Amino acid sequence: MKTAAVEQAAQIIREGGIAAFPTETVYGLGADAFQPFAVARIFEVKRRPFFDPLIVHIARREDISGLVREWPEEAETLMDRFWPGPLTLVLPKTDRIPDIVTAGLPTVGIRMPRHPLALELVRRAGGAIAAPSANRFGRTSPTTAAHVREQLGNGVDFILDGGPCEVGVESTILTFEEGRPVLLRPGGTPLEEIEEAIGPVRKGSVAFGSRPQAPGMLERHYATHTPLWVIPEGGPPPTERGRWGLLAFRRAREGYAAVEILTPCGDLREAAARLFAAMRRLDEEGLDAIAAELVTDHGLGRAINDRLLRAAARQTA
Repeated sequence: MKTAAVEQAAQIIREGGIAAFPTETVYGLGADAFQPFAVARIFEVKRRPFFDPLIVHIARREDISGLVREWPEEAETLMDRFWPGPLTLVLPKTDRIPDIVTAGLPTVGIRMPRHPLALELVRRAGGAIAAPSANRFGRTSPTTAAHVREQLGNGVDFILDGGPCEVGVESTILTFEEGRPVLLRPGGTPLEEIEEAIGPVRKGSVAFGSRPQAPGMLERHYATHTPLWVIPEGGPPPTERGRWGLLAFRRAREGYAAVEILTPCGDLREAAARLFAAMRRLDEEGLDAIAAELVTDHGLGRAINDRLLRAAARQTA
């Protein structure tokens, strides 16, 4: 373990700075969750609207009791099965959590990451790090330290390099309304596994004009600079005008100026891990547009399709 680098990042966070760090999902941009001015810097550096809440990362199960007032039995079951891991639970917050972290909402998203560097950083930094993804707001999420440098540069006090992220898409986010589970964002923990543990889960959404309950719920998000359209696997691009790139699920096709293949063998875990890096590479090709193939809509495929559809929102062919 990179002990000296972890301690340097932790000291920066303890002293009110911000540091990027690896998790198993994507790289996060972290500040001490109990220091409002430090958390405010996250919003400024990312150019993130203050109405979009952050997730608080913990390293020990017992730390949740000081952050959350109560949780249902189903939440306890999910913690037992999926923590540490890519699952965020949105629960009623205590007064210890500053309103800037939760965008003024009475709930807070809590997660225990699985990456060993992230866990050690949280422990050394004081036990609770507020962190969204370490990128410009609304853009593709970073899965390497280089991605963080490209987007945020000198805006970050320290970047803890832990190599490429294993999962590659953000955590699944779940809340509870009247004791019943509601999916707010599909992610690295497949919905099928959650329902196997606690039963049926309702799908949540953001009503027009309302504030999101969790990150990644806005209509347009994860976007490339190059216009992106979604197509069925093997389908034609929406228009033949200009130089098109293809973000292919399993196989390349002719007629495209650049092609990225997510998984030749059809492995959704591999596709998720490669997604954002492949989107970035196509975005750097000087293309007129990108056609992105939707994948099988189950397991991690649900999270992949969610990212692609949000990246393509409001596009017109």
